[in-house]
Amino acid sequence: MNDEIFMKEAIRLSQLAVSHGNEPFGAVLVKDGEIIFSNENQIYTGSDPTFHAEAGLLRCFCAETHITDLREYTLYSSCEPCFMCCGAMVWTKLGRLVYGASDIDLCSILHEKGAECCKIVFEHSPWKPQVTSGVLRDDSLKILTAYFSKNTKG
Repeated sequence: MNDEIFMKEAIRLSQLAVSHGNEPFGAVLVKDGEIIFSNENQIYTGSDPTFHAEAGLLRCFCAETHITDLREYTLYSSCEPCFMCCGAMVWTKLGRLVYGASDIDLCSILHEKGAECCKIVFEHSPWKPQVTSGVLRDDSLKILTAYFSKNTKG
């Protein structure tokens, strides 16, 4: 299935983010069955706590291409995007979001209370991307668990 192919790339980018000194999150933007743009979390190397994989991807893609209406695109994220990143998806009118591990999964690893970030943001927004969750969830969880067993969040 194509979702798994693209999710594997997002998860690979999450591993790459760790090797670059960042947290384990990766994102891939796809249109017509092709990867158009990709990004990894860069909060530490970029000294920018808002440079999450998804928000960074959207910010850089839109700046480079001058395309700001993404209703024909799918974004693959190794983990459910946070509230900020979901807001960016609303403003860019993202067509579809696919993610691996959920925020509840991540917060369970962190021993914090999680939320259904995407559901909460999209339910209360004028634009609602189609959402598919849990794609290669276990693969994403392995990376998140390995990283956050040794590191704190943010």
